[in-house]
Amino acid sequence: MKTTLLKSEDYTRSPWKNGGGIFTDIADAHRPGSPAKDWDSLLWRFASTPIVAPGPFSHMPGIDRLQMVVGGRGLVLRSPTQEFDEREPFTTVRFTGEMEIVTALEAGPVEVVNLMARRGAAEIALAALREPGERQLPAGTHLVYAAGGVGRVRLGGEDFAISHENTLKIELAEASTLTLVSGLVVLGSIRLVG
Repeated sequence: MKTTLLKSEDYTRSPWKNGGGIFTDIADAHRPGSPAKDWDSLLWRFASTPIVAPGPFSHMPGIDRLQMVVGGRGLVLRSPTQEFDEREPFTTVRFTGEMEIVTALEAGPVEVVNLMARRGAAEIALAALREPGERQLPAGTHLVYAAGGVGRVRLGGEDFAISHENTLKIELAEASTLTLVSGLVVLGSIRLVG
């Protein structure tokens, strides 16, 4: 097991693929040996971003996406065939990067976290942990993001206090148990498969 505390002041910023906003990049992985860390080499990315005005999402062929509102409320994603309801914060929605999506903001700007992965290269999950208790983590990479104040977790007999907007990155070679002691955290899980 390896744990790394990722601090918000060290996060990098990069433009949305369509140039319509700015991502705060929290953690990512790219194909080993790729000459550039870009959208073509991306295996997975965990990021946060404000959505301050209605508009289209970036077109990301071959990318699966999970999204959750962590600040504000009232977000709806609309495609020609489907609506994704994120009106209540900490609701996870899943969609593909190929979908034509336009946002609707019913109650002002929101802050979201995104977990994206190249289809066929990684399996991903995104959940809000609000009630103290245990959760089994499979082998893989897990990101515990403190979405509201300080989150306290226990892993492998060690306690971690994660300050607001910081992230505990956990790399597991085998399954383990994560205990939410207090607070509210968002758990992103990634398992490389390709």
